[in-house]
Amino acid sequence: MTDAHPDLHRDDDRQHLAQLLRRLAMDGAGDGLTVAEIRDRLDERAYGLLVLILAIPCLVPGLYGVPQVVGVAVIILAFQLFCGREEPWLPRWFLKLRAKASWLEGMAEFTEKRLGWLERLSRPRLTVFSVGPGERFAAVFMILATLTIVLPMTNTIPSVALSLLAVGLIQRDGLFVLAGAAVTTAWVGLLTAVGVGLLIGADWAMRLLPGS
Repeated sequence: MTDAHPDLHRDDDRQHLAQLLRRLAMDGAGDGLTVAEIRDRLDERAYGLLVLILAIPCLVPGLYGVPQVVGVAVIILAFQLFCGREEPWLPRWFLKLRAKASWLEGMAEFTEKRLGWLERLSRPRLTVFSVGPGERFAAVFMILATLTIVLPMTNTIPSVALSLLAVGLIQRDGLFVLAGAAVTTAWVGLLTAVGVGLLIGADWAMRLLPGS
């Protein structure tokens, strides 16, 4: 059977981030869109846009519950990106989840009002870090950032890193990918230092206890 709407699943790479999300909001103005429908409308930029859509709600400081669920989906997406899979695979139950029209509209408005500066600053450059092997490079740091996003009360900074990495892939901007990688590295380093410090402190405290 011939598709009556051949352009439905075709992503126009001339569209910027805000335009893409506005298009999703318009398409889902009635009953919203399922995750599967969102994925199909994004085509070649599906990985970056899906990660961004998942990361934006997690920018809220101190959020609990949502980042843990989102983290699973992001790791699944990033692993597939690292493996070079062209179209993202997600569990059937996840693909059936429906984003309400109000949520899609809110995402579009948030992007237009709060993330407009990202679009103005980003442009195709240093594409070695955002295309081909660069996508695998970005995927590694997406996984690292997401492993920390699931920790309670630590969701905002890794979500910023994920957003930078995702925008880098969407806009073909290797500089944004590098910025996201830098934020991830600094955050993982900080958490590691804190963890090591706590272990050393606990060991030192135990030694001070009588009979130890």
